[in-house]
Amino acid sequence: MTYRFDPELAPWVPLMPTFDISDPAAARAELAELVRQMPPYTPSRPLTVEDRTAHHSDGGPGVPLRIYRPAHRTAPLPALVFLHGGGFVVGSVDGEDARAQEIAADADVVVVAVDYRLAPEHPFPAGVDDSYLALCWLTEHAAEWGVDRARIGVGGGSAGAGLSAAVALLARDRGGPALRMQYLNIPELDDRLDTHSMRLYTDTPIWNRPNAELSWRYYLGGEPATPYAAPARATDLRGLPAAYVDVCEFDPLRDEGIAYAQRLTQAGVSVELHMYPGTFHGSSLVTDAAVSRRMAADGVTAIRRLLHD
Repeated sequence: MTYRFDPELAPWVPLMPTFDISDPAAARAELAELVRQMPPYTPSRPLTVEDRTAHHSDGGPGVPLRIYRPAHRTAPLPALVFLHGGGFVVGSVDGEDARAQEIAADADVVVVAVDYRLAPEHPFPAGVDDSYLALCWLTEHAAEWGVDRARIGVGGGSAGAGLSAAVALLARDRGGPALRMQYLNIPELDDRLDTHSMRLYTDTPIWNRPNAELSWRYYLGGEPATPYAAPARATDLRGLPAAYVDVCEFDPLRDEGIAYAQRLTQAGVSVELHMYPGTFHGSSLVTDAAVSRRMAADGVTAIRRLLHD
């Protein structure tokens, strides 16, 4: 179908990667090559960047973490556990290194990026278990990294946003670390795939219904979805941390993000919701477009406000 893409985005649509996840290994290789071609990012302030590993108590595999901290800061800072996107199937901390640096520098927070295990080799609950472990690890090591334990949030984009919502549910239900906020950027939340936007947008760039179907098939591994896999299935959203939710106009995930934001509000959770006209899932790759800059800046502003105030 024909889409009214933003004039600055439209010329780039034919050049966008196909991003077909029917072959996960090929999709990962394609994404890795795209990351290698991206110019290095220069943050607005100096950062220290270190790699660490968190370990499961049951002796499971270690979870790689990359920690970004504004340099020359001595007072404890807020922190964000940052979960990359990629449909639960592709992606890495390397692929979203620039965004992690941007958040750390411009929001003045410590960012802990998580290289969680990917489906289909590691279906649910591997990804959310790794992500929740990272939150617990950060809380336990807060003093070491100069983090204020009372000001920790979780966030990410796409599948990373879905994992973030799941981590917020887990933290509430397990009596785990207290979260100040959740940053849900173009979130993937609902395995039922029955929203208007999901039924309509079958041929949009980068992400479309066929990819969404494969994404959930890989992630669920043939098992029924629970709210910790697909947070849209959660029946009780009370007591969750404040949320910032943004969606793209021509994104199959648009309506599930809007619906989740509405339900959070109805449950008494403070929510800020944005929809960006003329955008599509992954249109932020066109970093120079005004709408992409606005979307990125709005997210950073919300993270800073919710974690610092």
